[in-house]
Amino acid sequence: MNTKTTTIKNVKTLTLVAMLIAMSAVGAMIKIYNTVAFDSLPGYFASLYFGSYIGAIVISLGHIFTALTSGFPLGIPNHIIIAVSMAVCAYFYSIAYKKFNSYVAVAVGTILNGPVATLIFVPQYGWGFFVQMVFPLTIASFANVFLAAVIFKAISTKIKR
Repeated sequence: MNTKTTTIKNVKTLTLVAMLIAMSAVGAMIKIYNTVAFDSLPGYFASLYFGSYIGAIVISLGHIFTALTSGFPLGIPNHIIIAVSMAVCAYFYSIAYKKFNSYVAVAVGTILNGPVATLIFVPQYGWGFFVQMVFPLTIASFANVFLAAVIFKAISTKIKR
């Protein structure tokens, strides 16, 4: 294998991943409610384009950017838990897209990152927290996963031509 070609591919991948991380930071500034923002769209896209592991890294960093710009309202340990749960969401989103289709993936991503992720904090914060967060988080989750699927499909179609 030609090492020059491999090096160019690695540099291109690293550059694209860095750009997606930067887009997550920008999305972190577009807040919907509290720490709910458009930080995860690049992570969901990355999980489809590069694979679930890279997507998990991008989406986790995206949430950390959002928490940082919000002042870590739930505390640093809880935001790390959220970042990990978002990585899990991106992982299963990617798997659902590859095994089934974009519709199943959007449903999986929305449900995991919306109601399921919010349930994690019921023992600590109670059902009031769940009721307060589940609607805005589910709506934002749907927007992020849906837009990621649409963008990926558009790019994939363009690349195949």
